[in-house]
Amino acid sequence: MRAALVVITCTVVALSGCSGDSRTAAPTADSTAPVIAPGRPGEPARTLSPGEAVTAVPSPTANAVDVSFMQDMIIHHRQALDMAILAPTRAKSEKLKGLASRIKDAQGPEIQYMTTWLQEQGQKVPEHHAAHEGMPGMATPEQMEALKAASGVEFDRLFLTMMIAHHHGAITMATKVLGEGAHQRISELASDIGVEQTAEIRRMQEMQAAL
Repeated sequence: MRAALVVITCTVVALSGCSGDSRTAAPTADSTAPVIAPGRPGEPARTLSPGEAVTAVPSPTANAVDVSFMQDMIIHHRQALDMAILAPTRAKSEKLKGLASRIKDAQGPEIQYMTTWLQEQGQKVPEHHAAHEGMPGMATPEQMEALKAASGVEFDRLFLTMMIAHHHGAITMATKVLGEGAHQRISELASDIGVEQTAEIRRMQEMQAAL
């Protein structure tokens, strides 16, 4: 869950009956208005110090980590789609077919969102078969060929093993940009990916146990 910052400000209202110009003081960086940060579920809210408040507010400016995350996650998501589109004709489990469909429906629009963001920033959008050596969770070409050749229960086992590793990789990437990135929209996307894929890992582990 994304924690919103609630900024409590005091507004000075000028009375219309006063003589001379009436002006409202502009907010300054050294304002003493408190910034309240809601706690995590089950935890109380707390008041941030001025220094904490500055760093707690997400920046609208992207940095190199943000850009790399978006470029790499497009490549990462594309491989997940390549895996998911195999399920309807190769998987035995209807639950697995449903999961693969949900992965496709979620990650397809995310790819488009990330592509549009990179274009807006004037950054390069990676080619479909761009190199991904060292990217967390990515399947090797040999693993992808084995998945394409499998069917039935064998496909289900391979798909779940590979997709669980793939999701763990995405979570690792999301965690990195949440700690080192600077752009609010990227932080929001990374948080969504982390929550979504953590839940899907649990479902896939349940499916594995039932095979």
